[in-house]
Formats: sequence, C-alpha cells, structure tokens
Amino acid sequence: MILIIDFGSQYNQLIARRVREHRVFCQVEPPTIKLAAIEKLNPDGIILSGGPSSIYEKNSPRIDKAIFGLGIPILGICYGLHYMVDALGGTVKGSKKREYGFAELIIKSKNHLFKDIDKRTTCWMSHGDSIGKLPRGFKITASTSSTRAAAVAHARKKRFGVQFHPEVAHTPQGKKMLGRFLFDICGCKRLWTMKNFAIQAVNRVRKTVGDQRVILGLSGGVDSSVTALLIHRAIGKKLTCIFVDNGLLRLKEGEKLKKTLKQHLNINIRFVSAKRQFLTALAGVTDPEKKRKIIGRVFMTVFEAEAKKIRNAAFLAQGTLYPDIIESRSAFGGPTSVIKSHHNVGGLPKKMKLKLVEPLQYLFKDEVRKLGKTLGLSDELVWRQPFPGPGLAIRIIGEITARRLT
Repeated sequence: MILIIDFGSQYNQLIARRVREHRVFCQVEPPTIKLAAIEKLNPDGIILSGGPSSIYEKNSPRIDKAIFGLGIPILGICYGLHYMVDALGGTVKGSKKREYGFAELIIKSKNHLFKDIDKRTTCWMSHGDSIGKLPRGFKITASTSSTRAAAVAHARKKRFGVQFHPEVAHTPQGKKMLGRFLFDICGCKRLWTMKNFAIQAVNRVRKTVGDQRVILGLSGGVDSSVTALLIHRAIGKKLTCIFVDNGLLRLKEGEKLKKTLKQHLNINIRFVSAKRQFLTALAGVTDPEKKRKIIGRVFMTVFEAEAKKIRNAAFLAQGTLYPDIIESRSAFGGPTSVIKSHHNVGGLPKKMKLKLVEPLQYLFKDEVRKLGKTLGLSDELVWRQPFPGPGLAIRIIGEITARRLT
C-alpha cells in the first residue's frame, strides 16, 4: 500500500491512477494526517505530491517531519521534493528561470529509481523554485539544462526526489520510474485486483450492514449497477433498489432500462414512474440551473416516499467514486482546489435517518468497469453511455413539455 500526501497538485489523481495501474493500492490523505494514523495505515512507501505553494512561504502546507523517522521509503515530487529538502536541513529558493514544459533529463547517477531508464530522456517540468543546498547524505542523480538538481537521492535511507512529474504522459518513462519506486525500493506486491477488491468489499458490507436492510437509488448507469450487484452479493434480498423514471431520459430509455435491469440483475427492484410530477414541477422553467435544482428536489421527494414503504431500512447505498471525493472535498481537506461539488458527496437529508454505505468510494471509473466485469455484469451495462439525472431537461433549451421530449 502506498500513501500519497496531497500538497495541492493538479496531478494528484494521476499519481494515484499510475500507482493503481501497477496493481498496487494507494490512498490520498492531506498533510494534516497524524503520525499515528500513518503508522496505523502501515504503508510500504510514501509519495509526497507536488503543489502550487513555495516551501519558504509562511502558510505553505507541511506534514509532520517525524515521517522521516519511520524508516518508510519516500518519493517527493516537485513541491514534495522541496518539502523533503527543507525538512531535512537543505534549502530551496526561487529560480531565476522558471521551467514549464518538456525538458531533456540527463541521468548522472544510476540508482533503483532510474534502473533501465535511458541516460537521456524527456520529462515534464512545472516549477518556479529549485534546490539550493542539499541535505546531508543526498546526491544529485539527474539534471536538465535549467535545473541542476532535477533528481536527488539518499539511497541508503531510501529517500528520493524528482523536480519533474513522472505521473504525466509527457514523461514517457515516468511510469517505469514509479514502478521502480513501488517494487524495487518499497517492495510492493501486485495485489490490487478487482477480484481481490470484490472479496474484501463484500466482507466489509456484510460487517457494516449486518442483518439490516439497504436501499439504493438505481439509475441504470455503471456506478449504481455495480454498487447494486456488489451489495446484493453481500446481503442478498435485504437490498432493495429504487429506479425513478423521471421521463427525462433518452427516447424509450425508461422502458429499455427496466427490461435490461430485470434481465441482467437478479435483484429486488422497484420501478417508479414519476414523469408527471417532474413535468409539473418544471412547467415554465427555462434556466438550466433552476431545472437541475427542481429535478434534484422532486427526485428526493419521490425517492423518500418510496423508501418509506420499505420497512426497517437502515442504510442508503451510493455509487460514490474516488474522484467524487477528491473533487468535492479538496482531496480530504488538503490544499487542492475544489473542482466541483457532487450530488452524492456531502451527506443525506436528516429526515431520512439512514446511514451511508459507499463500497466504491476508493475506485476510479475504469476500475468500476473492471469490477463490473469481474462481478459478471453485462457489457450493455458496463459500457453504457453515461446520461446524468437531469437528462434531456438541460439539453433542451427553454421550457420542458411532454411534446418536446418526444
């Protein structure tokens, strides 16, 4: 397992995805994470991400320096490198010449990170600061024409840092470098597979839910379908799915989805036709954002009314994904800017009095599709073209009427 510390990089999700592509699990946490929490996670390695701050600024993000005493291999990327250098007694300064874009990386000293990497290779730079004095025991292992310390290492203590971004496609051999860190330096094993995840997730759901009932809003999209299949495998008939047909789907899609879901998911599904309620609420409304809010409000009203009919329900399942959390919560409270809010992140209406269960919350979209295939979901549902809830209401300009929907 690899712990990624979020210092605010726009590439945080890319770092996580690259690690997962090597079939190694990783988790993103803010620099405010406590040392005890890190010890409890017991990571095989730590990656310190990049970020927009300068380490010499007053409020620049920092993590507890005690991480360097844990004996865990550490890779610092860009700002993460600067933090490591500063924390261990080196210096970082503003560069006279900022470096953005492609650069030729010249490997000066081979180590595990650069094993089988070309002596001259292309990398992607994005920085305005550079290393002044190196901490004791560190050596420069690579340079560019503008950056003397493009990579540094304290090989004996397994501390490595790169000024460039190995996680982006613009660094062609970057994925291989990350692989060297994961396997040659950290000793990770390729255990992150959807087969293993499915077993663990089913067990977690069983432990969390016990003998209680779960409700799931099923849309027919891959996220909710995979969530339904996974939870059904864990608790069987104690799961009830509710499909609300708002009349705003693609032509005849409500009927088609009903048939497909019944055919491919041997799950208890309640179908609710609410087209009239949605159209009545949308009458005379032309502003797209107002339409979104109305649709969300009416959906909750319809969903809650149907949910009340299900006796002894204690949990609401959601198909929340990892990017939903990262984009909505600034990567778990880290300095990354909020990209957008997500409808399924941020809690539930208090009156529903249900607890959340989100079995997919650490998965990326491509992993969800792989999980769907692992669970036996049909290609029709795994590869279904996404069509968000507001549907045709925000794709049709102006007022929504029954006639305009046909």
